[in-house]
Amino acid sequence: MRSKKEKIQQKKNRVRSRISQDLPRLSVFRSGKYIYAQIIDDKTRKTLVSVNEKEIENQKEKGKKSKMTRSTLVGEIIAQKALAAGVKKVVFDRNYYLYHGRVKALAEAARKAGLGF
Repeated sequence: MRSKKEKIQQKKNRVRSRISQDLPRLSVFRSGKYIYAQIIDDKTRKTLVSVNEKEIENQKEKGKKSKMTRSTLVGEIIAQKALAAGVKKVVFDRNYYLYHGRVKALAEAARKAGLGF
């Protein structure tokens, strides 16, 4: 019987096998409290741009916001940083998460901000 970690790794591998290796990938990780996004170049194995909610909370106003609005904000900021770094097209890596909720909000905000995928 497989453990929970093995099942998660199997889902990650399945998603990554369908992703093209030619473009950098926008990888998303969400915990119960925060959401993280980073753009990774798999050829050089380096992180080009990264954003997390903790940084944004320190920079922006400290009002109570829902997780969805914070995810949207992370998507906008990752797109702005990526465009500033010269990355215009990426491949979206949702890890083992379903494409809905906070993951979808982040992806759509990044698209609206000008990042292509």
